[in-house]
Amino acid sequence: MALKQTEKLKENVEEQLERLVKQLEDLEKYREDFEPEEYQETKTETLEQMKEFQSSLAKLAAGDLSLTDYFAAIQLGIQAALSQVFRTPEVILMFAKKQPEQLRLKLAQIQRDLKLGKLSSQAAQTQQVEVLGALKGLGEVLSTEEANILEKTNSASLQQFIKVSTDPESKSKLLALAENSLSLQ
Repeated sequence: MALKQTEKLKENVEEQLERLVKQLEDLEKYREDFEPEEYQETKTETLEQMKEFQSSLAKLAAGDLSLTDYFAAIQLGIQAALSQVFRTPEVILMFAKKQPEQLRLKLAQIQRDLKLGKLSSQAAQTQQVEVLGALKGLGEVLSTEEANILEKTNSASLQQFIKVSTDPESKSKLLALAENSLSLQ
């Protein structure tokens, strides 16, 4: 019975995360359809919903240790979105769900789109760094070429995120800090 409830809770959490990510994705996709202030207001509201969701996850994880790792991964994904480390909703979702295979497919898609001329080299590089950062944050081993791309082009915030997401002690501190900062707001 408890296992069934846990699975249902996980399913609900994933659905909520997917809804918020889709909302961000749609907002970016249809940005030109909005007035600038309407776009900014909607984006702010969505990010606020993500903060509230993150706070709820912290409370849920505190009550059930078997869910702690699961919720921690999702919280890190949300934290990455809020801190603008990951800008692509699809990457946020794949990171939060711990889907390195999907991230590898996304990386291949970016490289294919670059070769076909669908992406500029700057856009491809930005997206590659984001995906490689997510892979590194999940503890995946990068090729020498991938590591070089990440090392020469990533931002300080991405470097900090990778450090935190791969170090269990730092991860706990980040989640506690995020929970405290959300409860103060």
